[in-house]
Amino acid sequence: MRVLGIESSCDETGVAVYDTAIGGAAGLRAQGLYSQVALHAEYGGVVPELASRDHVRKLLPLVRQTLAEAGLSVSDLDGVAYTAGPGLVGALLVGAGVARSLAWALDVPAVGVHHMEGHLLAPLMEDNAPAPPFVALLVSGGHTQLVAVEAIGRYRVLGETLDDAAGEAFDKTAKLMGLPYPGGPELARLAESGIPGRHRFARPMTDRPGLDFSFSGLKTQVLLAWRDSDQSPQARADIARGFEDAVVDTLAIKCERALDAAGSDTLVVAGGVGANVRLRARLQAMCAGRGGRACFPRPALCTDNGAMIAFAGALRLQAGQRADAAVAVVPRWDMATLPAV
Repeated sequence: MRVLGIESSCDETGVAVYDTAIGGAAGLRAQGLYSQVALHAEYGGVVPELASRDHVRKLLPLVRQTLAEAGLSVSDLDGVAYTAGPGLVGALLVGAGVARSLAWALDVPAVGVHHMEGHLLAPLMEDNAPAPPFVALLVSGGHTQLVAVEAIGRYRVLGETLDDAAGEAFDKTAKLMGLPYPGGPELARLAESGIPGRHRFARPMTDRPGLDFSFSGLKTQVLLAWRDSDQSPQARADIARGFEDAVVDTLAIKCERALDAAGSDTLVVAGGVGANVRLRARLQAMCAGRGGRACFPRPALCTDNGAMIAFAGALRLQAGQRADAAVAVVPRWDMATLPAV
């Protein structure tokens, strides 16, 4: 089954073709991604209306480009998958409208995909992919969750953020120190030249039981440290390193607790923050120390992309799941309500 995947939940337009007959990493026939970073940079964040309009401009040319790179025409497609939520409602409607129209015109099935399920399943496209059950850390700009994955489509949330997601905290912390948008990757790069231990911030909510997260207080600590510093380039780097270390330690502590709670030694990490080099190294070491392993998608599949939607959609289409002809999206969507595959 050759499935076209469309991702348009926020500020990146992603398109991919996944072929289940090939499977694994080789099953990804082609993918294309257009980022709106330059468009939103002058505003310091995503402007929903501008995001929606840019998806309208870029989506169809990107579909044509991706199909050409895959050596396919639209008539070769067996199904269409699209992000139905969560996300910005206008942006979601652009992708859903194109996907539903294309599926109707080709008389092939279509299915709406949960954005975070797409992230969660992205590591399963790689070679030597883990099989459920395992624990997943979903860590991005909008979500930080620990999920017990009993099977594909059977998810139990173990813990989640009570305020800012980890990626959001990275972006906001970078912004308050004057780093350019998008701030998270800039802060991580700056932290590489920071001196470890120069600033030690709290590891929020690790001094009590439970698997929930909170990063808003950490962000406030960084703000106070920045105001009290000489605001030199080295001070900025040292604070960035202290912040990154605090987030990485917090995530690692909670992940180990989640593995204990679920009785598992396999951790899957997905989402934009999953590309962070220091986080990857820390989680790999933690899992190896307990005789398990940490699994990540390649960095290009950590951020929003069409490949994860094509893959997740292909699994559900193969299981016989279909969306009706309505163009419907779900801006807020609990992943625990998804049907099993």
